[in-house]
Amino acid sequence: MRKFWLSGWTKALVCLLCLVPFLNLSWRFYQNKLTANPIEFITHYTGDWTIRFLLITLAITPLRGILNQPQLIRFRRMLGLLAFFYACLHFTTWIGLDKQFDTREMWEDVIKRRFITAGMTGLLLMAPLAVTSTAGWVRRLGYRRWQLLHRLVYISALAGVIHYYWLVKSDIRLPAMYAGILAVQLLYRFGAGLISGRKSVPATRPLHPPADARG
Repeated sequence: MRKFWLSGWTKALVCLLCLVPFLNLSWRFYQNKLTANPIEFITHYTGDWTIRFLLITLAITPLRGILNQPQLIRFRRMLGLLAFFYACLHFTTWIGLDKQFDTREMWEDVIKRRFITAGMTGLLLMAPLAVTSTAGWVRRLGYRRWQLLHRLVYISALAGVIHYYWLVKSDIRLPAMYAGILAVQLLYRFGAGLISGRKSVPATRPLHPPADARG
């Protein structure tokens, strides 16, 4: 199983699978099958996949522990960048097709419509994460600061869920489902942090200290 996850072909296959939604959208566009309201369809389609890939990216850390497959971590950066890719498509659809690059109208929407404010917040938080996702940036920032910065992904995902919830008017099943998945992941991380913190605190008077203990 370890060799399977470490295979370069596996990573290429996962990347190809993640691009299927984009290829499907492109094919529908070519076939002129984007429903009666193509702008709305593209906007919702790319928005849905942005949230999905954010949640999949966040799921890597708990899954690698639950499944005892630490090699899964090699997919996290790629999945995060794909989430940003779909977010950019979502944003480009809004500024290009919906608003026709009218900066004044866009700014008014950001100020007046709270769901757009939340969505813009999520996108802006994703940008520095995408830029600093390379190993070179880990070295420049130092692992602790880099890790702290990349915890913004949770806030970005939360902003995305809120953006979706405020956008819909009646049927909140999908945003509620995404919110539930995010809540489970946050609770898992919180619980894992508590357990890790307790393990890192040494007993006051250990009866049998480990042989390799260091002062």
